[in-house]
Amino acid sequence: MLFEKENINVRQLQQEDKYLLVKWLSNPSVLEFYEGRDNPFDLEKVNKKFYNRENGVFRYVVEYEGISIGYIQIYHVNESTSPIDDHDEEETVFGMDQFIGETEYWNRGIGTLLVKSMVEYLIAQNQATRVIMDPQISNLRALSCYEKCGFKKIRLLSKHELHEGKYRDCWLIEYKNSSL
Repeated sequence: MLFEKENINVRQLQQEDKYLLVKWLSNPSVLEFYEGRDNPFDLEKVNKKFYNRENGVFRYVVEYEGISIGYIQIYHVNESTSPIDDHDEEETVFGMDQFIGETEYWNRGIGTLLVKSMVEYLIAQNQATRVIMDPQISNLRALSCYEKCGFKKIRLLSKHELHEGKYRDCWLIEYKNSSL
């Protein structure tokens, strides 16, 4: 387990979790905000994207009160993990992406608890100077969550992400480690 806080456990992605990922990433409600409704996942696609990859991305399942409800990944931002390169070499910058795949757990503050907890973990355990994300500008629920967690909009990333057949604008947002 990576960490446990309140009712959330974040644990390493396991082989048997591929069926959860297929379930979550074939749900149009989830895909509306993550990957796109025109891009549902089957077992082959989940295996290709989430397993047998040594690309510096660490993948985890999120459990709430013992139930697997979502996914989170973290990575040290560098030229092989992210196209975003506006940081100093001496900084320790992490990126993260996440979703709650069980939609009945949406709008209950769980995402806020998850994001805050992961940021705290990255600062305490990895000495992160910043944590960045790049949500689409239209994902208002996610942006509200991230702002509650202390993330600030840095700049607009124009036509940054292909989503449902169109390149979408995203915000580069960051959480700065205030103890530095």
